[in-house]
Amino acid sequence: MAIKWEVTGRQGPARTGRLVTARGVVETPVFMPVGTQATIKAMTPEELQEIGVGIVLSNTYHLYLRPGTEIISRAGGLHAFMNWPLPILTDSGGFQVFSLGPLRKVTEEGVTFRSHIDGSTHFFSPEKAMEVQEALGSDIIMPLDHVVSYPASFEETREAMERSVRWARRCRERHRRTDAQALFAIVQGGVHAELREQCCRELLAMEFPGYAIGGLSVGEPYETMCAMLEVVTPLLPQDKPRYLMGVGSADALLEGVRRGVDLFDCVLPTRIARNGRVMVTHGYLTLRNAKYAQDLRPIDPCCNCYVCRHYSRAYIRHLLKAGEILGLRLTTYHNLFYLTTFMAAIRRAIGEKRLDAFAQEFWSRFGQDGEMDGEESDESGVEAKDRC
Repeated sequence: MAIKWEVTGRQGPARTGRLVTARGVVETPVFMPVGTQATIKAMTPEELQEIGVGIVLSNTYHLYLRPGTEIISRAGGLHAFMNWPLPILTDSGGFQVFSLGPLRKVTEEGVTFRSHIDGSTHFFSPEKAMEVQEALGSDIIMPLDHVVSYPASFEETREAMERSVRWARRCRERHRRTDAQALFAIVQGGVHAELREQCCRELLAMEFPGYAIGGLSVGEPYETMCAMLEVVTPLLPQDKPRYLMGVGSADALLEGVRRGVDLFDCVLPTRIARNGRVMVTHGYLTLRNAKYAQDLRPIDPCCNCYVCRHYSRAYIRHLLKAGEILGLRLTTYHNLFYLTTFMAAIRRAIGEKRLDAFAQEFWSRFGQDGEMDGEESDESGVEAKDRC
């Protein structure tokens, strides 16, 4: 088998685990940074490993279009091409293809689409998605699925879900490198519990080594996402990893773990970093704001990352305002460090049976809307660093 999975600890639905691959062991629950173009933007592979990142995600659609799978295959696969020795998960490109709107046409056979780069026409079938990911050589691969936007009608969602199941079966039949690549299924069904349940039943009958939950974090209310997780995760096998696609804020990661999810990915921490927005214990800070121009404190007094140990908010703001590349490198480094250590803290909390207390403490600091920009001292004047 391409992967082995074992649960190492539990507290309620939450669990810790070990995902064993040929390229290393991944401790879960874990956040996977997204390297759309075979790179985590602004970061070197060595810096990612320094932070503690053990697995990354890359994108089939984008790599297929540029630079093309031929050169990646000639290089020895995606790991060699991007100089990343640890596990890689590739998505099928389905989300990107369906995001093209009028630039794509869906049939039962697959999706015809026009490249967002040069307008050229391409066709992705379930079999093609497998072929491309086989050439990439990633450790965990995903089937082509039919993603619908939010909101979508029940009938539209049902049709897309049923097509996703049929395409998953075709991907499974085409999947060749079962000894080297683990093919996960993707549970679809939008915000409709009965469709999610139906999708789970049909996918479980095919016996995949892992199960992803797709079609969430696409604009639906936060409470709806949590409700769908509460529908889906109890239906999934206890001895298989669960992957929630497209989620990357600290609050959503914590609540996903509490509902039994093991793996997460999202562009959020790197994307907001390039806009000068950073994750901190109490929410977010937008370092481009004028109020940080004279602020010589670190990004987060509770953080021990390289950036927080060496640079001030004022300096990083200066870099961002001046258009210096180092500014977005520092904010990206910090955000990825923040989420990597946050997930490690969650794992420790589960292992010590104190996840509920951990969550309570988290929510006491982190605004329910995720925004506490600059709120770093309480009414008694106690500084944030004294409460870390």
